[in-house]
Amino acid sequence: MAPSSFDVLLEIVRDDIQRQDTHLRFAVSPEQRLVVTLRFLASGESFSSLHYQFRLGKSTISTLVPQTCEAIWRNLQRQYLLEPTTAIWNEAAEGYWRHANFPNCVGALDGKHVRIRKPSGSGSLFYNYKKKISIILMAICDASYKFLAVDIGAYGQNNDSRVFKESNLGKALYAGTFQIPGPKPLPGIDGPALPHVIVADEAFQIAENLLKPCSGRRFNAQRRVFNYRLTRARRYVECAFGILTNKWRILTTSIQVKPESVDSVIKACVVLHNFVINLEPASIPTMEEIAEVQLFGLEPNPIRSSVSVMQIREQFCNYFSSEQGALPWQHTI
Repeated sequence: MAPSSFDVLLEIVRDDIQRQDTHLRFAVSPEQRLVVTLRFLASGESFSSLHYQFRLGKSTISTLVPQTCEAIWRNLQRQYLLEPTTAIWNEAAEGYWRHANFPNCVGALDGKHVRIRKPSGSGSLFYNYKKKISIILMAICDASYKFLAVDIGAYGQNNDSRVFKESNLGKALYAGTFQIPGPKPLPGIDGPALPHVIVADEAFQIAENLLKPCSGRRFNAQRRVFNYRLTRARRYVECAFGILTNKWRILTTSIQVKPESVDSVIKACVVLHNFVINLEPASIPTMEEIAEVQLFGLEPNPIRSSVSVMQIREQFCNYFSSEQGALPWQHTI
């Protein structure tokens, strides 16, 4: 991050990471605490490596890093990762219509595995289908690559659909308490009002407010166009994960901290991602510049859905192939 962004961050968390000097020793300053923590998150280096770089004890670093991560999350979350409201969803919907040409879309959803050190006595709970030890980071993002909501800490052995259903995000979505705006007609037509939706990949179960690509044998040109349009919207969450992992390299390694501190490290990376985008919008790379995501996705688990939900997807299919909803180039892709 830019020096000016560092100064802003330091002022926000200073009171939480300030420690009192004693007659036995001087406390590590807030500036050094924050520098060491950001170096750990940005490089993924071990505590032993940081010990030689900053001339601090390994036990000191292993204590101050989780404390500072928790302070970063506690102070930044209230401003840069608020609980989504109807106004926030409406703003996201405008962004997806403007940038991805997808109407009534309020977010893109995906989940990624984050590798960790195996907790003792955990058995196969964290053992994922890639034969790695991990927990799951589930996230919804907007069209400016900022995360709107996250769920962290599910066992690595679970698949996307199960994790989402059992998470607070999924429970709020399926219960209708996520404050997602009500249905409205698609642009340019007088047809029936359709719900605002979150787009996801095949691993999730389709729902009234959750769309995924079409699949199956009856795959025609209309459904191919729908999948293309949905993928144009869903790529924003993939790019958000790409930006996240390129800036905070700790997520590309196996996080070597105590199990109870892993969530704090990931939460700090997520909220710092939003913080930097807000303060340095010019630093956001283009889609062509974003490197391939270095976190791997979750195991698909196809589930049949109700007829009424499938009809909602069909109405989006029809709209994207209509005169009002079609894009000039969609049939040439």
